[in-house]
Amino acid sequence: MRFIDLHEDIAFSSQHIDVINVAEQSNIVSLRRLGDVLVFASIFPHVYTWDERVSEQSTNYKFPSQSSAPMLPLLLEQFKFYDYLSRSQGITIVHKRGDLVAGSLKFLLSIEGTDALTDPNDAYILRDLGLRCMGLTWNYDTKFAASCMSRKDYGLTGYGEDLVDLCNRLGIIIDVAHASKRTIIDVCDRTKKPIICSHGNTTSVMKHVRNLDDEEIEAICRTGGVIGLTAIPQTLSNNPRLDDFLKHAEYIGSNFGWDHVSIGTDFLGLSHGNVPVGFESVKKLGDLERILGDHASAVMWENSLRVINEVIE
Repeated sequence: MRFIDLHEDIAFSSQHIDVINVAEQSNIVSLRRLGDVLVFASIFPHVYTWDERVSEQSTNYKFPSQSSAPMLPLLLEQFKFYDYLSRSQGITIVHKRGDLVAGSLKFLLSIEGTDALTDPNDAYILRDLGLRCMGLTWNYDTKFAASCMSRKDYGLTGYGEDLVDLCNRLGIIIDVAHASKRTIIDVCDRTKKPIICSHGNTTSVMKHVRNLDDEEIEAICRTGGVIGLTAIPQTLSNNPRLDDFLKHAEYIGSNFGWDHVSIGTDFLGLSHGNVPVGFESVKKLGDLERILGDHASAVMWENSLRVINEVIE
């Protein structure tokens, strides 16, 4: 199987579970067995905390009863963790197109949210550490952009515009998952390269704050980008099942083009048991491939690979 997953929370989950052998939704052993696999391996430098943001994040699927806070030391620790996996497990960290070696397990390092960054020039350092995808927001306001949870949608700030320009110049893919509508439109108007929404579904199929409306989808497609359909149950349907992937995929494919449909599971970012029926882990990817039919190769590999090749040096 050839598969690109645009979002898995491997490093964050490694803080409390064995992601090499044990983790249920995804683990290194299971991913390697699939064949030719590339995972956008997330850096999510947060710790659990309790404060007033708990009520504000009531729709948050990752922390249903807790808030979280970013920490710069954790950002560095998660980079170190992926470096360790590269050394100990033989996983290729993708720095350039030449690293996309067929038949191997590969990680493309992606940060989820700019909460821990000081200013746009941090992108130079993060790129040197191996970062190749920049998620502009998680669920909090940042100095760069508004998120889908922001009470006031202020879109990209001046710093945010500088960060988009710098990512374009440095060959870093821009990710607008969790971003507000105005942020997504601002990014699409400014970027010179294709962008992604690494893990999100469509509001036309299921209304949810994390899903994309038609204007947002059209803007992402206009850049040549892709939307990674995700396993987050609350964003799929009221009774989430594997077949719901096809509903979201067909909506985007029929209305905007199948070359903009990809997959971003968010595995290891979902709480235990909070998964769609029939798609509980990466072991069920064969079933997803089956229901996608003739579109499987494009959705599970070719579309995401096109974006990677167009952005990364």
